[in-house]
Amino acid sequence: MSLKELLERRRAEALDEDAQGRLLIGCNLTGTNQLYEYESRGLRRLTDFEEPVSGRYLPGSRRAVLSMDTGGNERHQLYLFDVDAPPGGDRGLLEPLTGAPEFVHQLIGVSPDGHLIAYVSNRRNGIDFDVWILDLETREERCAYGGGGWCRAGSGFSPDGRWLSVIRPGSRPLDDDLLLIEVSSGAWRIVLEHPEAAAIVGPPAWAGADSLFVSSSVGRDLSAIVHCDLASGESTLAIEKPYDLGCFGSADGRTLLVVGNDGGGCRAELFAVGPGGELAGGELADPVEVPMPGRGVIAFSFLLPPPLVAPTGGTVTYTFSSPKVPGDVWRFDRAAGRLERLTTSSPPEPSSALAGLVEPTTHDVSSFDGERVPVFLYRPRRDVAAPEGVEAAGQARPPVVVFIHGGPESQSVLSFNPVVQGLVEEGYAVVVPNVRGSTGYGKRYAGLDDTTRRLESVADLAAIHDWLPSQGLNAGRAALMGGSYGGYMVLAGCAFQPELWAAGVDIVGISDLVTFLENTSDYRRSHREREYGSLSTDREFLERASPLRSVDHIRAPLFVIHGANDPRVPLSEAEQLVASLSARGVPCELLVYEDEGHGLQKLANQLDAYPRAVEFLGRVLR
Repeated sequence: MSLKELLERRRAEALDEDAQGRLLIGCNLTGTNQLYEYESRGLRRLTDFEEPVSGRYLPGSRRAVLSMDTGGNERHQLYLFDVDAPPGGDRGLLEPLTGAPEFVHQLIGVSPDGHLIAYVSNRRNGIDFDVWILDLETREERCAYGGGGWCRAGSGFSPDGRWLSVIRPGSRPLDDDLLLIEVSSGAWRIVLEHPEAAAIVGPPAWAGADSLFVSSSVGRDLSAIVHCDLASGESTLAIEKPYDLGCFGSADGRTLLVVGNDGGGCRAELFAVGPGGELAGGELADPVEVPMPGRGVIAFSFLLPPPLVAPTGGTVTYTFSSPKVPGDVWRFDRAAGRLERLTTSSPPEPSSALAGLVEPTTHDVSSFDGERVPVFLYRPRRDVAAPEGVEAAGQARPPVVVFIHGGPESQSVLSFNPVVQGLVEEGYAVVVPNVRGSTGYGKRYAGLDDTTRRLESVADLAAIHDWLPSQGLNAGRAALMGGSYGGYMVLAGCAFQPELWAAGVDIVGISDLVTFLENTSDYRRSHREREYGSLSTDREFLERASPLRSVDHIRAPLFVIHGANDPRVPLSEAEQLVASLSARGVPCELLVYEDEGHGLQKLANQLDAYPRAVEFLGRVLR
């Protein structure tokens, strides 16, 4: 398949489920993510906006809450709309719920009775995200929590409507608190306090009025499932595996879905929960494996919404993505033991073009200090059969693109990436690493790049380059490509390892850590300083680790893509880099999209930018 065909593949995701089993679906059929409803007859379009949207059902009615920004500026506003109305694309016909377009509003949840919505907003001072509760009948709103920090959604309201769960970041990297806010009083408490060391405590899965399960890395390297009794304050280790775990629950509290992140792929099991959430002998009873259509992911990816467990636990609906599947909605019926595909992003026949795409192999690369760096290797089809370390007979060693994820607190997983597969179709080998600092491999590994250790993750790129010949790949024609923090890594590799990399594709990347922190949105600065380092205390290192400060060393041609409305990495990061390189005679191309923010969300822009980036690599590397 051509890159254009890959980019045009439909992607569907399950956003919410109502009491009748109808699903609210997000789908990019029109070129941007719009809302659809799934019933037995299939998908029915609900919205038709130029901007991508998301949403949640309003229980007890045929209405939904819609979230939408403008031009990728991430200043989302919330609206109410009628699900049974004809598909609309006029924002003026929506019923607005928030009225401050200069600020960010992010939906936390909808109360079980459909009377309240909760959201976070930075409208108080432009920096801190307070928690607000809005009564949809009276339109009265109140601040439920204003303690500072970048609060974000937990799992929303508890099934009885008493509690609202919110994740609040701590002052350290990889440190999240779980706050429970009592809806009636505004009183709040922290679940599993951990003042001694950084840890992640995830959203709750409720097992009763005072009983819940959480994913927690408190006191351990990998996240396990912990049962918490709110009345007594006691906590008990429930489930532990040799990989990170997350959990999701049914509204009746009797079913727990546990999803494991095993090397970038998912494993899932359903557990029955006893009355009151008690554990039998330290283990939950009767786990049932949730089948998946292949090796891929249903969680642990910012691209995927969380799985949906039906109110009584009879079904699990999830969005599945794999290297060959852009994203489809599947439903597992526990009683029948049946897995059903509800949407189709590609023809189901084995002979379909997507079925011929390449699955990656998994490797560990030894870095400069002996640390093992996980990588996925996508070989071009003509090279797939070649044994490791042996060049295919009569064939030239394929050129390489090292594709680096953003974050940095993120992870490359076994999900669909049309650009990666398009590069493979063009004859490139694509290496997708999880350099140190990536999540999914424990707290220790994720913390190896924090603040003044940033350049150690860049050193992992050199180790990957050294490893390429052992795989029969052409290290002399190797390029870097990545977005956001991955864009920073592209520029850092070209600046600090100029002898290794022949080209770079930088997508919304950071060129100077100091100017990035100075110019990023106010609400992002303190949050990002936890990870990158502080302007007040770490400026000297930030300058040393900035590619722009070593621009004289860059000699690889660069292709730079940026959105004009990017609130995270300002456009100035790209402009100052391109101006400096152009003045030095280094080939550098810049594409700016006026209706995009941090990345390319609209198909028309993707169809323009990514083929041009691949054509650039072809000119430079071939």
